[in-house]
Order: sequence, then C-alpha cells, then structure tokens
Amino acid sequence: MEKKPEIIVAVYENGMLRPQDPVSLSEGQKVRLRVVGEVAHDPPKTELDKAFQLMVDEGWLRLPPKHGQVEPAEHARRVRARKLVKIQGKPLSETIIEERGSW
Repeated sequence: MEKKPEIIVAVYENGMLRPQDPVSLSEGQKVRLRVVGEVAHDPPKTELDKAFQLMVDEGWLRLPPKHGQVEPAEHARRVRARKLVKIQGKPLSETIIEERGSW
C-alpha cells in the first residue's frame, strides 16, 4: 500500500540527507525526493500548516507577493485601470446616491 506524500526537513551532511524529525519509512524502502532548497522558516507545526505548505509546494496555491511587491501582470492591469478611471467632477459615491433617489 502506497503511503501519502509527506514533507520533511533534512540536512545534507557528509554526502547524506539526514531528516530533522523521525520519518515513517521502512528500512530499505525506496522513496522519490524533490529537493526544494534551504528552508527559511521553521517546519510546519500543525496539520493545517502542513496542508497549507503542501499546497504551496505542489503549486496548487500561490502566496501573495510581499508588501510593496506586485507581479508584472498585476502591475500592467493596474496601469490600464488607472487610464480608464480618469473621472472629472464629484465623487462617484455622490453620483450613485443622487441616481438612486429617495428610498
């Protein structure tokens, strides 16, 4: 029976990967590894954190850009939107209230 994939943190030492925590593997069991690189944070602590990290690692979920950083496609969309929204006169909210009329 094939086990579910799990994310582990390991350290490369003396030509071998050494897991930081116990793993649920049988002696001599073959596994497939995907090396992601240095872990910049503590390993996930809760089941929810582990599930969230798995979705990010598998590409099912994208993290939002850091504060002040905007992806190029989003930046281009914002520039186009600014060009379309050059409104003169009173604020849009006032126009909507006037057009709505009395209740």
